[in-house]
Amino acid sequence: MSAARVGVVTFPGTLDDQDAARAVRHAGGEAVPLWHADADLKGVDAVFLPGGFSYGDYLRCGAISRFAPLMGELIPAAKAGLPVLGTCNGFQILCEAHLLPGALMRNAGLHYICRDQGIRVESDTTPWTSDFTEGQEIVLPIKHGEGRYVADEATLSALEAGGQVVFRYTGGNPNGSLNDIAGIRNEAGNIVGLMPHPEHAVEDLTGAPSTDGRGFFSSILKSLVNA
Repeated sequence: MSAARVGVVTFPGTLDDQDAARAVRHAGGEAVPLWHADADLKGVDAVFLPGGFSYGDYLRCGAISRFAPLMGELIPAAKAGLPVLGTCNGFQILCEAHLLPGALMRNAGLHYICRDQGIRVESDTTPWTSDFTEGQEIVLPIKHGEGRYVADEATLSALEAGGQVVFRYTGGNPNGSLNDIAGIRNEAGNIVGLMPHPEHAVEDLTGAPSTDGRGFFSSILKSLVNA
């Protein structure tokens, strides 16, 4: 059986694409490079939008990336059910592309934050979180200046009522995100975005705070096999 193919997108200014690709391979999948300027998803089974500072974060984080040729293919594919995970800048891009509701704003303290952060898994029903248990607490690195999740009251109420909050910060809210939200999903559950970085927490060798990030990659590979 051939390995599940997970596309890893690179924009100008992306930093974590190689980490994401390594995490996919570590879990037993095939990492497929996807270039922002190519309107071609190469037939992948899922897509990872990694962190960084795409297009230098000009205008707003993710605002320019949202219009890349690749996104012209990814947006309809995601709406049709393709599993997509966006971390940090990838989360910002998903919100700018209106694949996820809300927005990521400047941190409440106006400082860039880089630290290990506790989060709680609020949903284990997505293709990216099925190897976790609801209520499980994990530790992942965060590194961002614009990670404060905001949305209007109606959107927040809908997210909470629909079980679309996938992760919440524990041990203190690092950026002022409303409702301590660290990550959310779309209504269908195939699209997930979060500010923490699972791709940086898959190997003891790197000095990561944990290997809790492995669960994201084992989850998607098992979900694709089962599908």
